[in-house]
Amino acid sequence: MGSLPRYVLQRILLVIPMMFILLTMVFILLRVAPGDPISAAVGDKLDPAALEAKKTAAGLNRPLIVQYLEYMGNTITGNFGQTITDNRPVLEIVRDNGGATLTLTLGAFLIALLVGIPLGRIAARRRDTAADGVIRIFGIVSYATPIFFIGLLMQLYVARPLGLPTSSMANAKTTALLQSDPITHVLPIDALITGQWAAFGDIAVHHILPCFTLGLMICGVFIRMTRVNLLQTLQSDYVEAARARGIHERRVISKHAFRNALVPVVTIIGLQIAMMMGGAVLTESTFNWPGLGTQLMKYIQARDYIGVQGIITFFALIVAAVSVVVDIVNALIDPRVRYE
Repeated sequence: MGSLPRYVLQRILLVIPMMFILLTMVFILLRVAPGDPISAAVGDKLDPAALEAKKTAAGLNRPLIVQYLEYMGNTITGNFGQTITDNRPVLEIVRDNGGATLTLTLGAFLIALLVGIPLGRIAARRRDTAADGVIRIFGIVSYATPIFFIGLLMQLYVARPLGLPTSSMANAKTTALLQSDPITHVLPIDALITGQWAAFGDIAVHHILPCFTLGLMICGVFIRMTRVNLLQTLQSDYVEAARARGIHERRVISKHAFRNALVPVVTIIGLQIAMMMGGAVLTESTFNWPGLGTQLMKYIQARDYIGVQGIITFFALIVAAVSVVVDIVNALIDPRVRYE
């Protein structure tokens, strides 16, 4: 077996213990709170007999190890449970609201790449200049500022002068038009498939502020990683040899140094996806975005632990899958990774 197929197989096999740890942590953390999910969610709405019957039906009176094994088995088979407060299967929630979170995170990630990597490259080329200092400060501020505060500033000082919407994923007319007969449950894709160009434009405008807000959160990470790794690469022997041959500095950076400098940046993308999932929860709450983050906050406030557990489990699976994909892409970019 070649080095790349062997590496891919190893990374896929490593997902098994990683998912075991992630799912175990989700199960334990949601059960360290006092009481039980049924009492927390609807205890004040049911008489004791009905409450006890609901606990029995949910299997909460069984030993913890039995609940754990059932939870792991259900997750493996794609059953993420059913919420307590509104009796909705979690997979139905993922189907109906996951598209909004998907487009938000993809848009934010694209903005982070388009802003962070070029700025990091400029900062490395102009090291120790005023431009470098400004870019580094911008990266630190964008990373350290709470995302809900950035969203509030966007709504107050950016949305009004530019006439941008500050709430929801689309206006009521567009939402009603596309959700009446959904195809993929992803509004922009449904608008493109059905040729609703005005609806697509409305959705795109609604994405600007939320995507830019969430993208700024990880933009600073890409700025710092690109700058540091490009500076290190520019000191390499093969870069010095290219300069000695009289190759123009711009070509040295673009053809010899920049690609190798991006390898560590690709490596941290998996970590940033996990951070972006957490940031999406606050971004969706700030902009009233109809995604999984908003649903998660809804079930947290209702103390619906089954709904919370199901959505967090889905997030954990997505992060694990993205981590494997990023490692494989990293191996394709840098063959040295396959032999580590």
